[in-house]
Amino acid sequence: MSMGTALRMIFLVVFIGWLMVWVLLPTTIYTQAWTPKLNCKLNSTYFGEQGTNLLLFSFPMMFIAALGCVYLHVQQESKKINSKSVVKSHRSAFSKRPLLVMAPLGIVTATELAFAAMFIALLIWWQTRLRSVSFILGYVGNICWAFLFFPVSRGSSILPLAGLTSESSIKYHIWLGHLSMILFAVHTIGFIVYWGTTHQMAEMLEWRKDWVPNVAGEIAFVFAMGMWVTSFPRVRRKMFEVFFYTHHLYGFYIFFYVLHVGAAYFCMILPGIYLFFIDRFLRFLQSRRRARSVSARILPCDTVELNFSKSPDKLSIVIKREGSWSQKLYQELSSSVDYLNVSVEGPYGPTSSHFLRHESLVMVSGGSGITPFISIIREIIFRSQSEELDVPPVLLICAFKNLADLTMLNLLLPISDTNTQISKMQLQIEAYVTRENEQTFTDTQKHLQTIWFKSDPFDSPISAALGPNNWLWLGAIISSSFVMFLLILGIFTRYYIFPIEQETYEPYHFTLRALWDIFLVCTCIFIASSAIFLWCKKQNAKEYERILNLKAPTPPTSPWSQFYVADRELESLPHQSLVQATKVHFGTKPDLKGLQATLEGDSNLLVAQSLADDALSFCWFW
Repeated sequence: MSMGTALRMIFLVVFIGWLMVWVLLPTTIYTQAWTPKLNCKLNSTYFGEQGTNLLLFSFPMMFIAALGCVYLHVQQESKKINSKSVVKSHRSAFSKRPLLVMAPLGIVTATELAFAAMFIALLIWWQTRLRSVSFILGYVGNICWAFLFFPVSRGSSILPLAGLTSESSIKYHIWLGHLSMILFAVHTIGFIVYWGTTHQMAEMLEWRKDWVPNVAGEIAFVFAMGMWVTSFPRVRRKMFEVFFYTHHLYGFYIFFYVLHVGAAYFCMILPGIYLFFIDRFLRFLQSRRRARSVSARILPCDTVELNFSKSPDKLSIVIKREGSWSQKLYQELSSSVDYLNVSVEGPYGPTSSHFLRHESLVMVSGGSGITPFISIIREIIFRSQSEELDVPPVLLICAFKNLADLTMLNLLLPISDTNTQISKMQLQIEAYVTRENEQTFTDTQKHLQTIWFKSDPFDSPISAALGPNNWLWLGAIISSSFVMFLLILGIFTRYYIFPIEQETYEPYHFTLRALWDIFLVCTCIFIASSAIFLWCKKQNAKEYERILNLKAPTPPTSPWSQFYVADRELESLPHQSLVQATKVHFGTKPDLKGLQATLEGDSNLLVAQSLADDALSFCWFW
């Protein structure tokens, strides 16, 4: 048995055990038989009433997250060694194969469906076991919070261990958020109605020192309502900045929520919040660095490509001029600036080459939806330069409104394409211009502009927040900060809180205990993350300096280029090959119904979101 298999078995056993605790929690076996024994052994003078929940609810997921970082590092190094081989394993790809494609679920893979089914079964189980409405609302809402932050922890190890990404899992964060808000809204309104009918409205202003402070819950509910109202699609899409900045109230929401439920219940939902805080703080530290901007391309279709130095390669970002921010960026670049001050978070998610397992690739896009496929085609072009690798033939079907938008195809080739031989791969491009025809197009004055930026010694190449050994250092942060939290919490409880309780014969202040937990969690994360981040920054400084000192690519003799169908002066052999591989259709849309005939053998169909509904109505993913 390999080490990877052994680690996966450990993760599975610990995770199943963690889920079983949630399943048994509402049963009489747990509450009447196990709880007294567990409290007697685990609620020691070092952890108090938090001992049981720390062991059963917090420790398992923190253990998986820390050890999972080691596993992911080993897998990453293994992929580097075997980077020249592509294993065509359908069994390993089954878990990522879409099983459901429908609104509002979107694309749901086998792994996602399994986790969703387990969570729904857990909620139904709790509802059948609990008879009291207050128990249902409180506990089920707490369950939602236990899972709420895992999908948005972009740099966490939990999602990659399950073969998921933050991008594909964000919809579960949205659903859990809506579900928890419905439960907490009914919970809050129900208590207010109860207090009103029983003439106990004074309870709304009560902040007891020995039990749940109602005021804290009401304040948390106000912050939650602000985030909830602005998160609905109509508000989020039309006023994204309102949604974005309002969502930053999550810090206040968590703060007052923990004050409301107390330290013991905080430990039940701690892993998700803890990992999210680590991820968010590391992203903040990473965004303080200035990224090394190499070049930019301004396309006639109001689109900008920014190229950044990235360890060890380059990173390209395509931005469409739509809102006020992108408009300002476009105008700044159009003024021929020689330097761009940029800070970057990310990139997030694993690199993927699963598309190379198939015999052929068919990609369908509309407008700016071509951008995800640009990176795929660039990767295939790069791999085709090696004689040892076989790459699949590619059919790209792309639709554009105007002929100027056709210049997006220039981005299929990197800005330094001198040594790129696109002829080594089988590329066929079917481009459709829907609102113009060849005779009506007259604008030939607008060209593609290339800008090369000056370097700055204080800029750094884009890299993982903790450098090339990101997973190992992340595991060190998780384990060291959590162990630090347990040690300080144990010492503080034993030598500060316990003597006070012994002297007064009363439990320690309910709110103050929760405040101490919040403070210790934030402090331990701050110390461990800052120390390791600064250490990694110092260790990687030499590597960054080596990359920055590399000779920048020499700009072409003419900084202007264009991609038009007729009467075009070809500047390079790669561009000539790209033009020869492209067939342009005017005044018509792509016949998506004919796609089914192209999916012969082991074909992989990739469809942009804007055209997914049309394509998926008659096609299936392979």
